[in-house]
Amino acid sequence: MPWALLAAGALAMFAAASSGTTRAPFLLDMARDLSTSMPLVADLVAATSISWAISGMLAGAGSDRWGRRPFLILGPLALTFALVGIATAPTLLLVALWSVAAGGCSGMFTGVIFAEISARVAEGQQGRALGWVMSGQSLTLLLGVPLAAFVGSMIGWRGVNLCIGVLAAASAIGLLVTTRGRPSSRRAAGTRPPSTRAALSWPVMRLLAMGIAERVCYGLTIVYFATFLQSTYQVSLDAVALPLAIFASGNILGTLLGGQLADKLPNRLVIFAVAMVTSGIAALALFGWRTSVTTSVGLGFLYVFLNAIARPAMMAALAQVPAHVRGTVMGWNVTCSSIGWMGAAGLGGWMLGIQGFAGFGPLTAVVALIGAGLALFRR
Repeated sequence: MPWALLAAGALAMFAAASSGTTRAPFLLDMARDLSTSMPLVADLVAATSISWAISGMLAGAGSDRWGRRPFLILGPLALTFALVGIATAPTLLLVALWSVAAGGCSGMFTGVIFAEISARVAEGQQGRALGWVMSGQSLTLLLGVPLAAFVGSMIGWRGVNLCIGVLAAASAIGLLVTTRGRPSSRRAAGTRPPSTRAALSWPVMRLLAMGIAERVCYGLTIVYFATFLQSTYQVSLDAVALPLAIFASGNILGTLLGGQLADKLPNRLVIFAVAMVTSGIAALALFGWRTSVTTSVGLGFLYVFLNAIARPAMMAALAQVPAHVRGTVMGWNVTCSSIGWMGAAGLGGWMLGIQGFAGFGPLTAVVALIGAGLALFRR
């Protein structure tokens, strides 16, 4: 197992996720500093997601043609410059432009990392390796946001962006060192470039659709769990930090266990289906059985733990595509993940307007069953 490469990849994923997620505690401060409204500042998340999705798709295909190493090194470095731009921008327009650039820079390497690691580990280790790298993104919720709030209280939201930029630069150096030796995948001279149509076969499209369903289920709780606790139990903003940390730890543990199961059990799609079905049942309990804060936090931990088991199995199955199109497929996976996030935000807002949080359980369960059905259909 290339532990140094996994550590560099996890750090890069942490920096990419933190570049947008750690903005949450500073929405009011940013709005005040930039002389604008908080909803406009919050809309930067959607703009970042869109540029991330487009960049991930293009970078994945580009890495199959020109090799993965340029994207792995230049992507985090470009993210560093974009974060410096955000930190120094005097107006909302410039912050928005640099935020869109940061999303595009993040998309340059987040999918390519998975393609590179899949090529550098044995098939029987891919689930665990990908799970370790994905844990870097999960750590953003457990450590990134609380640390950003703590550090930001002393140096402000602009200083936090500079700190994340330093982490992105460090990950670029780490990837520069750890990807030396065996060359990254690169199209041989004189051969035809891989086509998107050839890469996106029906089995691959089904896996990507499964990924969208999983991200919708994940996003419905990640985006709205704090609001659920606050509106249901009148939990104060400062008191919600511990429940969110417990919630995030369930995601990390589930991701690591999912990687182990993906490597040790024979059928990864069955693992995905079982995890999705059981998480759907847990979602019904989470949003339907509201007896106390402790109960809801415990059910939230169980839900996100079960949900997180599914993703490494799906990623390991995606990694089985031919090496010459793996970057394209992983790039599309980044795009589909962004679609899932935006779908979760939209469906959650729609459900809140119709039935409130009482409808979140059935909605999540239905989407989870759709994902499980896709996994079991002609698996």
